[in-house]
Formats: sequence, structure tokens, C-alpha cells
Amino acid sequence: MATNLSETIDIISSEDSSDARYDASIKEVLADKQILARILKYTLEEFKDLDIETIMANIDEPVVSAVRIEPGHTNTEKIQKTSEEDNVLGEGKIYYDIRFSVYCDEELIKILINIEAQKSTKSSKLGYHLDNRILYYLARMVSAQKEIEFVKSDYDKLKAVRSIWICMDTADDEDSINRLHFVQETLYGKDIEFTNLDKVQGIVIRLREKDNVETSKNTLIAMLEDLLRNDDKEAKKKKLSEKYGLIMNTDTERRINTMCNLSEALIERTAEKALEQGIEQGIEQGIEALVLDNIEEGKSKEQIVQKLVRRFKLNEKNAEMYYDKFAV
Repeated sequence: MATNLSETIDIISSEDSSDARYDASIKEVLADKQILARILKYTLEEFKDLDIETIMANIDEPVVSAVRIEPGHTNTEKIQKTSEEDNVLGEGKIYYDIRFSVYCDEELIKILINIEAQKSTKSSKLGYHLDNRILYYLARMVSAQKEIEFVKSDYDKLKAVRSIWICMDTADDEDSINRLHFVQETLYGKDIEFTNLDKVQGIVIRLREKDNVETSKNTLIAMLEDLLRNDDKEAKKKKLSEKYGLIMNTDTERRINTMCNLSEALIERTAEKALEQGIEQGIEQGIEALVLDNIEEGKSKEQIVQKLVRRFKLNEKNAEMYYDKFAV
């Protein structure tokens, strides 16, 4: 499975766009084991009492944007054994953003982390309710274990699954971490104890949309917001190291540098595009003013077109097009 940035970009996007490269770089940063360990520690009960180094040591190598969600593609062993496409009718190819396994108390816990950094949590913008999508991902992680983690009716070998979603569109005072899980309810008679209801859980981490908000009171949210906001890369690395204890090794520093460089390029490209649009708009306003002023002065179409050619370096065809547009 490809885990480096260049191959990840090829997988998730067929277009050479700055947005796709930046999204891929965010996934690469979040797939750093130092970041993953902190996400696990501050969201999942199994890891809250473990130190970061222990959690990191128990994380298998994450796979970024390379594991398909659809039946026949979710489990890496299945992918290696078959070249046959198994798409769901009417659906395109969908990939887990980040997928990995981690050990805790000698039990293998399957964990999916999915990052929707530029998506809204609002159903009006998404076109669906986020909790429905989380449930689908969890269901696929469970069903994909058949014939891999267990066979026939040996359901007690089912591994726990966790789907953790990081969303970045929250209002200034709405940062939060929410858990979705099964709850037992006795409708009649004596309670019966079900001990495995915690095997399926979803987590939603909501980060603030603005960069200039007050530091969150939650340690994980504060770290993720500092990690993902548009700061100078040297200042960002210093803050992550001094404030949150991240070690700036070669791999971590490479991921952060790549993300920051792409972020700067994206900001510059957006600014240049806005400037170009402003210049074009200004030129068009000038053309409109010339056309209307000359019409008011009684100039003929031919005279005005020739003025447009001389003044704005247009060919006659474009000059006539602008005349027809504004001479109403």
C-alpha cells in the first residue's frame, strides 16, 4: 500500500489541483503516529491511561487513502488476493482517509480515522446527515472482518472498530468531541448483561473554522487547531514541540513542511485569482463607461468600436461584442 505523499495524491485525485494536494497533505500529517496517538488518548477509553510512547509503539503503519470501503475492497488481505472490481451499483469508488490497527491490552482493535477537513457537518450542505455516513463506515469495518478476523459463526473473535471524524467548520464557541455508541435499554423484565456493545463507536471532533479564536480548553482540540491553522511553519513546529510535546523528527517535520508549503501556495493562488478577477472586472467597467459615454455623445457604433480597439488593445470582434453587451 502506498503511504508516501506523491502516491497518495495519485490515488485520491486524477487532477493536479492545489486543493487535492493540500487535502492529501493534511491526511499525511494526521497519519503521523505522534498525532494519531494523541487522538486515541483523548477520545477513546481504552487509551486514556496509557502514555503517548506506549500508544505509538502499538500502532501499525497507517494506510492513507488507499483502502476501498466497498464490499470486496475494505480489508487489505482481500485487496491483495483479488483484482476484481466490486463496486456498489450507483456509487463511485470511496476510500478511507486513514485506516490502521492498534493493539491495546493484547487485543487487536481495528480503528478507522476519517478526516473531512473541508466538509461541513451540516446536512443542508452535505446533502446527508453525518451520523448516517459514520454508521455506514462502521458497518463496513465490521462486515469486512468476516473470513478475515473470524470464520463461520465464531463471532466472539470480532474486533472492535472506531471511526473518528475530524471536522473543521464549527462556530467559535462550539468546539466539541462527541461519541456515538450502542446503549442497552431493558423494555421489560430483568436486565441482561451484554458485554460487547462498546465494540462499535464513532467519534466526532469539531474544530473551529476561524484561525484567530481563543485557545480551546480541550487539549486535543487545541493541538489539532494549532496543527491545521495557517501559521508560519517554523512557528507551528515550535509551538507543537514546546506546548504539546511533539518530537520534530525527520518524518514529522517533512509532513508539516509539506502541508504548510501547500497551504501557502493555495493562499497565494487564491489571492492571485482574486486580483486577476478584480483587474478583469475593472477593465470591463472601463469598457462599459466608454461605450455609454460615447453613445451619449452621439458617436456611431463604428467609431466606438475603433476606440475600444485602440484604448483596450482589443480585436474588432471582441470590441463589437462588448459594444453589443453594453449598448442597451
